[in-house]
Amino acid sequence: METIINTIPGYRVYEYLLVLSPHEELWNRIMKVKEDFSKEYKSDHAKWSKPHITLVNYLQYEMMEERIVNRLRTVAMGFPPFKVELKDFGSFPSHTIYINVTSKLPVQQLVKEIRTDGQRLMKLNDDNKPHFIMEPHLTIARKLKPWQYEKGWLEYSNKHFTGRFIADGMILLKRPAGEMKYHVVKRFEFQNLPVVTRQGQLF
Repeated sequence: METIINTIPGYRVYEYLLVLSPHEELWNRIMKVKEDFSKEYKSDHAKWSKPHITLVNYLQYEMMEERIVNRLRTVAMGFPPFKVELKDFGSFPSHTIYINVTSKLPVQQLVKEIRTDGQRLMKLNDDNKPHFIMEPHLTIARKLKPWQYEKGWLEYSNKHFTGRFIADGMILLKRPAGEMKYHVVKRFEFQNLPVVTRQGQLF
């Protein structure tokens, strides 16, 4: 049955990520941290995954994409650009090491708005609901084995890192379910427009 579903146009399931991405200089600095971690602790994931703060990830049929894009565009239109502060490292015990986002509030506010507006559209079925990230962080390495985590966290809990960037938009990425590489669907600029203007553009 699975194969039939995946071959009907528009019925192909994709994995989507909505992210905030740091500017180039900071992106390169974080990439260097990830590469160093990868080399030291043999974590391929650290090297492959790109530096970003995930707002939501979800699985959905491609035919739903346009409606979700329209909804996200509306959220972005009304949202102001904001500063993201990064400082030092944190961890989710036993599997993930990340850079702390210390300016959590605006990111959480944005995630809440996306959740209110998009939750229903992003839900594939009862087993595959969208995952809204209410604890913003920037992953260095995840899916770590116990030894990678223990040794890595011993080192990184004492390391320092600071960075900041202005989030002036969010990016929707997608990949066919089960594949490695994400592609950009669209970037949404934060425009801080009043509601009236946004509605005018909707209808």
